[in-house]
Amino acid sequence: MKLLAFEFSCERASVALRLGGETRLRRIEGHGNHSNYILAAARNLLDEGGLGIGALDAVAFGSGPGAFTGLRLACGVAQGLALGAGLGVIPVCSLAALAAQSPLPLALAATDARMGEIYHGRYRIENGLPVELSAPACCPPEALPPPESGYFGLGSAFAAFDTPLAAVRASLAGCDPLAVPLAETIARLAAEAGETDIVPPERATPLYVRNKVALTTTERLARGNKA
Repeated sequence: MKLLAFEFSCERASVALRLGGETRLRRIEGHGNHSNYILAAARNLLDEGGLGIGALDAVAFGSGPGAFTGLRLACGVAQGLALGAGLGVIPVCSLAALAAQSPLPLALAATDARMGEIYHGRYRIENGLPVELSAPACCPPEALPPPESGYFGLGSAFAAFDTPLAAVRASLAGCDPLAVPLAETIARLAAEAGETDIVPPERATPLYVRNKVALTTTERLARGNKA
């Protein structure tokens, strides 16, 4: 499949173009730069591939869970491009894309959800593809139970909450706290899903597992008093 993919669920965003089995990637650092460089990066990739947007089979995006602004932006850009070109959209779970980078068959993907919480999900990797073992969820890091043996941990939660996740990390067979979801993985998983996961642009939505986007003033003060 010919796919343009976006992944903006964390600070390290990326855009990728997949043509057949080859993928080209552009990275965008920092939340503030996402909206400034998204379309330029996508245009450059399409130019390099000698394609117009209408020649694509679909547009894919990392649906989350993750930063609310980033998810809305990725979804909105994918929808806008797809609508203008008469294409469908393929949402891909960002935690699944993160887990797909695991060097071991079992993966625990966990990212910093802010507000003292983490997003997490467990996966089994089969032929390079993540199979969901537990649905994406959100909880305080100390509430995450250690997995069974043999899991590899990936994601920013292991860097942001080193002490609360100490027991979880001790149970892991390995860990990469610097791993982030990548647009190239989003594109690969979307291509593997194929036409069965394509939805009309207007039906594409981010994956939210937490409705709250910020702490109240009282909650921030309470957390500060406990520090």
